[in-house]
Amino acid sequence: MALIKELNGFVPKIGNDCFIAETAAVVGDVTIGDDCSIWYGAVLRGDVNTIKIGNRVNVQDGAVLHTVYQKSVCEIGDDVSIGHNAVVHGAKIGNNVLVGMGAVVMDNAIIPDNTVIAAGTVVLSNSVLEPGVYAGVPAKKVKDASDAVGQMARTNAEDYVTYKQWFLDEGNYK
Repeated sequence: MALIKELNGFVPKIGNDCFIAETAAVVGDVTIGDDCSIWYGAVLRGDVNTIKIGNRVNVQDGAVLHTVYQKSVCEIGDDVSIGHNAVVHGAKIGNNVLVGMGAVVMDNAIIPDNTVIAAGTVVLSNSVLEPGVYAGVPAKKVKDASDAVGQMARTNAEDYVTYKQWFLDEGNYK
């Protein structure tokens, strides 16, 4: 069973029909929406400030979500994929966003709806991005926003709703 831990009077709130892997950790002031999946080795550490996750969000294996005490919160919109080993630290992520594998999104960065952060990209603190595709260190816009970019991010999140259902259907996680 996953580590779901109360801390400082905050009990994590987990929505309906979610899959939380056995080796995931969800601690403190964390709210997770419906149809989400938190995969193996992922850490959502709401010990020093709030982490709020929308619906149909997947936090993939090894990813970390955290904040800075009294300075930043982590807000994730709907239909978002946080890729394997990515770090989202006190940032605001919009809807229909893909944060690629190993990407880092730092404190008070704002990632708008319909945006892709490529694998390995670093979005610096206080960055306010426009919709589109970003890559590099530090993040640079490499492609303008389009319906296709938003739909690609949304499709990835929809795929993970299917994957988590496979685990729930095994009967060991309900």
